[in-house]
Amino acid sequence: MSFGETLWVLILYMTIFIHSLLFAWGTYYRLTRIDLPQGLSHRLKLLLSDFLVGYGFAIAILLEKMGICNRYYLANVICQFLPIMKDPKLIIKDLVFDGVPVRVYWPKTSPAGNRKGIIFFHGGAGVAGNVRTTEKICRSIAHQTDSVVMCVEFRLAPEHPYPVPVLDCLTAAIHFMKNAKEYGVDPSRIAIAGESSGATKAASICQELVAREDLPSVRAQVLIYPFLQGIDFNLPSYQQNHSVPPLYRKRAAKFGFAYLTGKTINVPVDGILKGAHVPPVLREKYQKWISADSIPEEFKARGYVPVEPAPFSEDLYEQVKRGTETMFCPLLAEDDIIRQLPETFILTLAEFSRIKSSFLV
Repeated sequence: MSFGETLWVLILYMTIFIHSLLFAWGTYYRLTRIDLPQGLSHRLKLLLSDFLVGYGFAIAILLEKMGICNRYYLANVICQFLPIMKDPKLIIKDLVFDGVPVRVYWPKTSPAGNRKGIIFFHGGAGVAGNVRTTEKICRSIAHQTDSVVMCVEFRLAPEHPYPVPVLDCLTAAIHFMKNAKEYGVDPSRIAIAGESSGATKAASICQELVAREDLPSVRAQVLIYPFLQGIDFNLPSYQQNHSVPPLYRKRAAKFGFAYLTGKTINVPVDGILKGAHVPPVLREKYQKWISADSIPEEFKARGYVPVEPAPFSEDLYEQVKRGTETMFCPLLAEDDIIRQLPETFILTLAEFSRIKSSFLV
């Protein structure tokens, strides 16, 4: 056997060995560390999809350590190749609104007048996803509500960290609202919606538009399992669901840090989860909005233990201090802003998991 052939055999064996380790670790982790709530439907499907996501993410981290690409690049490459199915009942166009790419869905049926409009932001923690990942959701919304749906292809971290993605969303939303009639939309019936981090952007943009007298008022906001605050990661829901896939508490903190700072290596996740990133004066200020004392006891039934925050770290705070801005954490907005918000519908993750499969048919 020549040297070249020997080298290829070694590479093959190493590849098999690495994948075997990843498979074994992924299986062990999900059998021993995952805690799914009672009554959760599609448990096997959830575990399988989380295994595949974790498997791919482990490979992406390996590629990052080898200096080939950042850990989110692989996920975004895969998203670019998601198949787009033709829909005979919709007109679907890719457009550009003031420099921001968007995808717009129009029902082909003839309306009696201008339709409702829905601005939708995809999830992905600000580091992954695109209009293709929410294609089925947007098509379903357009069909079931007979609305014009606009989904935004905003830029992503770590190449474009906060606030670039949310500003892209704001730019596209303003253009759509200013020119609603050109797209067959009634300006007085526009809702802003999103899922996961997209719901965060939806909430932030509704707050930004409150004072805009040159635009029509937003009719409603729809927030599908939104991330609304990054101050306290030990509230009851975080403690109860810290090991529920796919967005484990540690993984959520890492994604949020990458979105906020553009950094993917040496993430101080333990300090963030323990609250060392929040100065005492700010923690006291935000108590009226973010406190377990404000949460009804019924939501603590699955378990809750009060946790004292770790000693404040000035260095950690300097890295994440923009995380207290309301564009990043909408729950921190002042009461006079919250009072002016449109009608709001919030769907939690547990409820969403029960209905998602039927919603996406």
